[in-house]
Amino acid sequence: MNDLRVFDRISEAVGWTPMVRLGPTVDDFESEVFAKIEFLNPMGSVKDRIARYMIEKALEEGRLHPGDMVVENSSGNTAMGLAMMSVLHDLRCTMVVRRQTSKEKLDCLRAMGINLVLVDGNLPPEDPESYNRKAREIVASTPDAFFPDQHNNRENSEAHYHTTGPEIWRQMDGRIDYLVAGIGTGGTICGVSRYLKEQDSSIQVIAVDPEGSVFYDYFHS
Repeated sequence: MNDLRVFDRISEAVGWTPMVRLGPTVDDFESEVFAKIEFLNPMGSVKDRIARYMIEKALEEGRLHPGDMVVENSSGNTAMGLAMMSVLHDLRCTMVVRRQTSKEKLDCLRAMGINLVLVDGNLPPEDPESYNRKAREIVASTPDAFFPDQHNNRENSEAHYHTTGPEIWRQMDGRIDYLVAGIGTGGTICGVSRYLKEQDSSIQVIAVDPEGSVFYDYFHS
């Protein structure tokens, strides 16, 4: 990695975020704790990685073409990343976003020319107007629509296997005992942990998700 790189487009700045040793916040913890500062990606989150990876791969493989419509459902962060990639590659973009998403994110998406479909985030997944179903309905009725489907697309975790995992390994010089990460769609923690465990199978992975998570029953009987 060249620390003094000059980029031709903003998407090239995705990744190689800093690793920072935490201080007073973990004074009572016996081990060293490091945080990877993903909010320094161009659009402010780790989701920039999957947006860049999925869009560029689809363009390279001919599954997506300039002028096509990118459709996705997102709580906000993936929408921001896909908005960036859509602007850069002359793609149209429709995002199904929960009404509960912050006004600031919604304003940013609108400013980038993204068509927003706001849905009630409290509706159950089986409801036709729910966050989960609405994007598929739009895809089915839109010619030249491309659905990244971040929740089910294995390229989500693949992006982190090829980028985030190797970065962490190099930044830490392989000195890793535990990886702690949120679950979310599962892409980050699965991709990173797969890469790290291939380097050192003794690394333990701790998944974090909010109380009431649908994943709870998978880990607690």
